[in-house]
Amino acid sequence: MAKKRIYEVAKEVGVDNKVVVQKAKDLGFDVKNHMSSIDDVQAAKLKSSFQNSAPAKKNNKIKISVSSIRKNEKKQENNNSSKKPRRRNNKRRQNNDRNRDNRNERGNNRANSGKPKAAALLQQFKQKQRAEEGQLNKEAQKAKKEYHEQLKHPKQEQPVKNNKKTNNDNNKKKSAPVEKKVIGPKILKPSPARLKQNQPSANERVAAKVTMPEAPKDDRRGNGHGRNTGKPGRKGKNQFFNGHSEHSDRSERKRRKNRKKQQEQKPKKQPTKRKERPLPEVLVYKEGMNAQDLGKLLHREPAEIVKKLFMLGVLTNQNQSLDKDTIELLAAEYGIDAKQKVHEDISDIDTLYNKRMEESKKSKNQVKRPPVVTIMGHVDHGKTTLLDRLRHTHVSAHEAGGITQKIGAYQVRLDNRLITFLDTPGHAAFSNMRARGAEITDIVVLVVAADDGVMPQTVEAIDHAKSANVPIIVAINKMDKPGANPQHVTEELMKYNLIPEDYGGDTIFVNISAKTGQNVDDLLQMILLQADVMELKANPTEMAIGTVIEARLSRGRGPVADVLIQQGTLNIGDPIVVGDTFGRVRTMTNDRGRQVKKATPSEPVEITGLNDVPESADKLVEFKDEKTARSVGEARAQQSLQKSREKVQHVTLDNLFDTMKKENMKEVDIVLKADVQGSVEALQQSLEKIEVEGVRVNIIHSGVGAINESDVTLAGASNAFIIGFNVRPTATAKSQAETDSVDIRLYSVIYKAIDDVTAAMKGMLEPTYEEKVIGNLTVRETWKVSKVGTIAGSFVDKGVVKNDSKIRVIRDGIVKYDGEIASLKRFKDDVKEVKQGNDCGLTIKDYNDIKVGDEFEVYEMQQVEPK
Repeated sequence: MAKKRIYEVAKEVGVDNKVVVQKAKDLGFDVKNHMSSIDDVQAAKLKSSFQNSAPAKKNNKIKISVSSIRKNEKKQENNNSSKKPRRRNNKRRQNNDRNRDNRNERGNNRANSGKPKAAALLQQFKQKQRAEEGQLNKEAQKAKKEYHEQLKHPKQEQPVKNNKKTNNDNNKKKSAPVEKKVIGPKILKPSPARLKQNQPSANERVAAKVTMPEAPKDDRRGNGHGRNTGKPGRKGKNQFFNGHSEHSDRSERKRRKNRKKQQEQKPKKQPTKRKERPLPEVLVYKEGMNAQDLGKLLHREPAEIVKKLFMLGVLTNQNQSLDKDTIELLAAEYGIDAKQKVHEDISDIDTLYNKRMEESKKSKNQVKRPPVVTIMGHVDHGKTTLLDRLRHTHVSAHEAGGITQKIGAYQVRLDNRLITFLDTPGHAAFSNMRARGAEITDIVVLVVAADDGVMPQTVEAIDHAKSANVPIIVAINKMDKPGANPQHVTEELMKYNLIPEDYGGDTIFVNISAKTGQNVDDLLQMILLQADVMELKANPTEMAIGTVIEARLSRGRGPVADVLIQQGTLNIGDPIVVGDTFGRVRTMTNDRGRQVKKATPSEPVEITGLNDVPESADKLVEFKDEKTARSVGEARAQQSLQKSREKVQHVTLDNLFDTMKKENMKEVDIVLKADVQGSVEALQQSLEKIEVEGVRVNIIHSGVGAINESDVTLAGASNAFIIGFNVRPTATAKSQAETDSVDIRLYSVIYKAIDDVTAAMKGMLEPTYEEKVIGNLTVRETWKVSKVGTIAGSFVDKGVVKNDSKIRVIRDGIVKYDGEIASLKRFKDDVKEVKQGNDCGLTIKDYNDIKVGDEFEVYEMQQVEPK
């Protein structure tokens, strides 16, 4: 069955597509738009519905375009506004309009041939429109005629001395045209275009100019040459119409009004009466203030201050800085006391740290905080093993050689209470790090091995704890070993004023075994007991302060610092200053490796977000805003740089000899890199302490992080070698070092690095030799042989004689000659050496005055190892 589109049906019926679509929807067909398809039955039904409907109803509505009516009106207006002398043109234009209308009517008749009613209505409307246009044209022509009559015959000004009759007549004449009503459109103001078309001739213009009244003198409109001729309604041209100017009067009134407003808005300025403010009781000043600054403090004019100073004999101006004596003299002149303002240096964070610490101790918001415990002791006495037992981890397994190489901080929970432990290295090189641990700690646990006793590092740890005024708890470790003797250890410790409580002292002693866990819980209980006695408290509501335990440079995270918060609470995003560095806390990680959002007192955390790696033991201070923190950090970095430059020792008469001695010394240039800042410091101090006569260590660069290309370049330029501690060179640095022949030494245990550097320093010294006597001989017989010289037959009394040894000839205890052995024979054979108790014959090079009874001292020069 064939199908048709809606638009095809609409074309056949002669109806709009939308109407057909709406009709199809009314009939219940499934159509959406003019492109929808219907079958033949539906199409026939749709067509029949349009044939049955009355077409007259649809065609009754006639749409007449408003724009076409306006166009016709405009044409009529243009035709009517034309001048009289151009009647022929007007007629021609009218004929053209009629012909055009006829053509339009014929076209409309052809278009609407099937619609007779619409054509008839349109014809009636047009006829009515023409009739109205004709009436309007007549009225417009009549009004224009009257307007031109007024322009041709303007009203003459009457003299003042006229009789009343003349005035009455004139009044009648004047009133006559005013009262007469004009039928038609009321023209308030002729447009410039109409005036241009209906302008009078030249003679008429001259007559109008003669009879036109003069413009008022106040009117400033014109062309600047006294001529106000031109078109009305234009700026600078003649604005007068019928003896007066509507625009000029309005503008003049507006001008007067504005002038009056300006005069009202400008009241007469009254002289300001300054209130006499009393002088302050005390003038708080800063040195370097000028007269303007002092005037603000004293509530006086700067000119008065300058005058006062002039009377006191001080010549100055308002902007010149004044010294302390001048300001105090001025205050005395005013009869008030002067007090210099104390300048608070915010870049001194050590003072700020101490100030906040004191304020927190006096605060009412203090709460209990966990104790901070430092574990100290000698190497291999079990400190890390004890901490490992407490944390249930294996810290020592990750340390090279089982030695702790950096400070660590950990927290242990016991009976729902926390204890913070600091693990300080026990090697002698890390004494500085142990000192830092003792400064920030509350309690020191001194670990001493029961089978080893008190060692040098044990004594050093005791001294650090006592200097920090920190209580000591002694943990005698390795009680599980067969040779354990805790009594001996106790007696040794009593020599250092560590007396047990059993003996009437105040030091807690606990016998433990870190390996088996024996009495470890008792040790923790004693730590908590000591903490309760000390009443450790902190204020968590204030801004945070703390101390850096360790710092390092991480490749992925940048500078990383392990800090211990001591007062306040540190949150993520807080601006901080740490030593000479600054930044905003980006991340915080606790000792278990978990991210935390805040750190409370006595909690160790690892923070990132600093602009550089701080030093160990640097103070951490939180500030209110990042701007202040940045300025303080930059100021501290500048001060640190200045101090490092000032460390250069200048030559004086006092240190001239030492300087010359140092300049003659050889130097071992070293580039030092380590994993953490504490290791860098410890290595640098240990290397600089190496004493080899004639050689000294010169650390030209030290830093944290991997060995990079710049380190290799610096070492190559300075003829130095690189020491890496727990770090590795990058791939490019390694290849560059091979190319430049730069020696890179990598270490994981600190004392191995120290030993290698010591050997290198000794190797740089020139060899030193020492005389060593190896044998003594007595001359028993001599033989003189031509071409050989004197042969001495001798007996070896002591030691040995070598053919390459040096020999001295001693006669009656006086050295006669010091030379070398020319030849050595045993019987007829040449030998290399002759030992004690044998005879030999020898000759001395370039010496023949040998006599029987002379003594020979045989010696050789042996190389001496440098100390």
